[in-house]
Amino acid sequence: MLPVDLPGTVRDALLAPLVDHHCHGVRRDDLGRAQFELLITEGGAPAPPGTTHFDTPFGAAVRRWCAPLLDLEPHAPPAVYLARRSELGPAEANTRLLRGAGVVAFLVDTAQDTAQDTAQYTAQDTARDGDAHGGRHHGGDALTAAEMGRLGGAAADEIVRIERIEQDVAETAQIAVDYLDGVAAELSARAARAVGLKTAIACRAGLGFDPARPSRGAVIAAANRRLADPKQPLADEVLLRHLLWSAVDVARERGLPLQVHAGAVDVPLGPHLADPARLAGFVRALRPLGVPVILLHCYPYHRQAAYLAGLHPHVYVDVGLALPHTAAAAARVMDELLELAPFHKLLFSSHCRGVAESAYLGALYYRHALARALGARLTLGEWSTADAARIAHMIGSGNARRVYRL
Repeated sequence: MLPVDLPGTVRDALLAPLVDHHCHGVRRDDLGRAQFELLITEGGAPAPPGTTHFDTPFGAAVRRWCAPLLDLEPHAPPAVYLARRSELGPAEANTRLLRGAGVVAFLVDTAQDTAQDTAQYTAQDTARDGDAHGGRHHGGDALTAAEMGRLGGAAADEIVRIERIEQDVAETAQIAVDYLDGVAAELSARAARAVGLKTAIACRAGLGFDPARPSRGAVIAAANRRLADPKQPLADEVLLRHLLWSAVDVARERGLPLQVHAGAVDVPLGPHLADPARLAGFVRALRPLGVPVILLHCYPYHRQAAYLAGLHPHVYVDVGLALPHTAAAAARVMDELLELAPFHKLLFSSHCRGVAESAYLGALYYRHALARALGARLTLGEWSTADAARIAHMIGSGNARRVYRL
């Protein structure tokens, strides 16, 4: 159900199957209330005593929109919703919600950390995977890419997170040369089975890093320091830059895009360091190489990301995380993104992670937000019906198919 009345061709384009170009595996185990609540918040901590994470835009959306998929009335109380979810079992609940999203292909970041339980999430777990959501949403109970596809009735491919590869190499390398060779070899091997690479360098160093490729001497010296305590999360900016440029080399060789976390990530020194505008130097350095750069999430800096996408031919943008978490205000975020970004540079993602509700709500609020934006432009006569339908198809699936060569 769309929130506005639209011409049939535009409605069909909005409801067509989507390519979810950035998501994570969801949990396969039965979740208690405390676990579930941690998975529907970006903060990673329990709600204060006497409160609940269901009292958030996302939590309210779960009760409104996901409840009917589990055979409940809209706005079912949290306890009723979770009891029904448990009664169905995780496999059935995940299947209903993933298929309800209407996705034809999931591109899954499959990196996992070593957290044994959501309640054991720590800052070190976050940094270990290089993702602000790693410790909370992954772990041994997450579905694989193939399982996401099977339960969701869709194709599925892998996105390789480069910080996870570095951690694995650092824990096995004996000397600096082994480390350098191992990073290059493992990146190449993993990329051969993937459709894209991803970095979460923003979570480690922010996005204002020196865009130049570091010298070999500086990298060897930094690698020696790294190997003295390899189990610690990588925080050395020289090695982070080396890892990023090594990924660029592999992406260029194999024709893969590079996803970059921006905006809504947990940066130790402050969220302003995740502003994608800080990537301008790195983006310019990559332009002659032709490696597509996809800015993920970007909120609340989505206007800066849209500007970069309009300025550089190899830069793309999405606001996947923002839409389900702003819920009823998602249309405003979409409008602001469409102010500057070329329509062939926009991609859909749900940022599904942890619970399958995030896949369903990501798709639902994307469709609702874009429907309102298209309806407004049609009413003003800015776009024709054919334009609106074509743009909906591009953003929903066509751009991702082209960029990821699906």
